[in-house]
Amino acid sequence: MSEDFDLQEYLANGAEIIVKDAIRASLRNPKESLYLLKFSKHVKKATEIRQNFKRKGHNIPIFLIASITSNCNLHCTGCYSRANNACNDEVPENQLTSDEWESVFTQAKDMGISFIVLAGGEPMLREDVIVKASAFPEILFPIFTNGTMIDKDYLDLFNKNRNLIPILSIEGDENVTDSRRGEGVYNALVNSMELMKKSDLIFGASLTFTRGNLDSIMSIEYIEKLREFGCKVIFFIEYVPVDEKTVNLAPSDAERELLLNEIARLRKEYNDMLFMSFPGDEKSSGGCLAAGRGFFHINSQGGAEPCPASPYSDINVRDASLLEVLDSKLFKSLRDGDILLDDHDGGCVLFEHKDEVEKLLYD
Repeated sequence: MSEDFDLQEYLANGAEIIVKDAIRASLRNPKESLYLLKFSKHVKKATEIRQNFKRKGHNIPIFLIASITSNCNLHCTGCYSRANNACNDEVPENQLTSDEWESVFTQAKDMGISFIVLAGGEPMLREDVIVKASAFPEILFPIFTNGTMIDKDYLDLFNKNRNLIPILSIEGDENVTDSRRGEGVYNALVNSMELMKKSDLIFGASLTFTRGNLDSIMSIEYIEKLREFGCKVIFFIEYVPVDEKTVNLAPSDAERELLLNEIARLRKEYNDMLFMSFPGDEKSSGGCLAAGRGFFHINSQGGAEPCPASPYSDINVRDASLLEVLDSKLFKSLRDGDILLDDHDGGCVLFEHKDEVEKLLYD
């Protein structure tokens, strides 16, 4: 990475590309296209807001990940949220209220954050929070859901508020999906997709990218099947190890490079779909984007964390503003240090350096 590389400019340009691709993918959907055209103006204004903060010495990311509940109605194999004890079957305690999440969304808008991923647990268990999110057209809210809870009320909410984009987790065919997520989940997903397609809603799919499965999840047959279901957005989510036993499931550096090349190919072949990866091209952006370099995470109890896969926090949004969160000791130490910039072979750099992250937290 060159010394004059401007990460914020790189991310701002990336955000504009995402919006342009989304507009192109929704040309046959007037409601969605109209919203996205308006949203593109919000994105440009948000870039100016972040630049103003930058001149004052504050780094504001474009993305925020909000885990709005610790509850989930499924028990998926390999779930990092359950492995990190961020998700369980207990009655949720001390979770942020819908009004507290509304305050987070308001601050995010005022700081120029354009995308807030709603996650969990299962985020659709918190309809109260999703209703609050719908009132912020300046922010696009991808909702990463298991897809089993979409009913008439949600269909109406999504239809009236185009800034809410359901992203359904699906692992492959019925056998593969049900083996990880539970019997009957695949059929529930297909039913939800059919309902949204009939309602002319834009929705997407989330595919977990592990070592050795790239050929199957990026096959023309599978992409065509998702397209037939009505998916307009496909996220390829890199598997993050939840413990030492699952490290071998993390994609290699070569596979990650291949993924980016394959996504470039798909973008050329399918101009009516949007393809994205997470965490994306770390090498182009000079390292991991966690801890506020490009995004950060707020857990269901308000703790601000570098990333959902790195559940360490030294500050809570109940006690501090988002600006103070981004300037917290842990976040600043990670951004100013070498951990996020480490050249590593796939996997999660924060997981690989978790001992050092814990040292920063507790020192």
